[in-house]
Amino acid sequence: MGAVSIETIDELYWLGRYTERVFTMLQVFEKIYDQMIDSSDFGYDDYCERLAIPNIYVSKEDFIRRYLFDAENPDSLLSNLLRAYDNAILLRQILSSEALAYIHMSLDVLKSSKDSRTPPWSLQPLTDYLFAFWGSVEDYVEDEDERNILKAGKLCERLDLYLRLDMPLPLVEREFCRLCARVSKLHVEYNLIALARLGEIIEKGEAWKEQRQEALTALGSILEML
Repeated sequence: MGAVSIETIDELYWLGRYTERVFTMLQVFEKIYDQMIDSSDFGYDDYCERLAIPNIYVSKEDFIRRYLFDAENPDSLLSNLLRAYDNAILLRQILSSEALAYIHMSLDVLKSSKDSRTPPWSLQPLTDYLFAFWGSVEDYVEDEDERNILKAGKLCERLDLYLRLDMPLPLVEREFCRLCARVSKLHVEYNLIALARLGEIIEKGEAWKEQRQEALTALGSILEML
């Protein structure tokens, strides 16, 4: 990546991961929201276990409020989007003011939705702004290596969440193929052995779930230096 610093590479990678974490988990939240409202025994404890985050919640109402909007909760969507914004600020010369603005608008939507009675609907613009952010990355991040690092972070995060949440196998396979294609374009060191091992596990079809933890460990090792 030429003269780009290790710090900048790290910031690009984690910006990709944080924005994707918010985007994907918002999609998941929209799907489970009705279950939480309609069911008296919704298991947010299982949800926390799958994501490997502490279950600090005392009720489903507490879960909804604190998982989405609590800036003091490091696992909340707000905390993750704040971290994305901090990285975007550091990268503003690379991203452009247009791309940075979409992260800022996403943050405004999330903060302003705190008192909403129907969070999935009030948060819909956040999804739109994150889509727009990635579109602006294509337009304004001129350096191909920098775009590849951003997208590698995005794909690592998406695949990590898909593995944890038992997404359909075709989706897991698709994102793994996309990650392989993106990693092959990187001009940074990556762990080819870990990438190959993850591929071997996914190739087992639905049986991959028996080796979920090994799959997650392999995924986390592919770009472990970032």
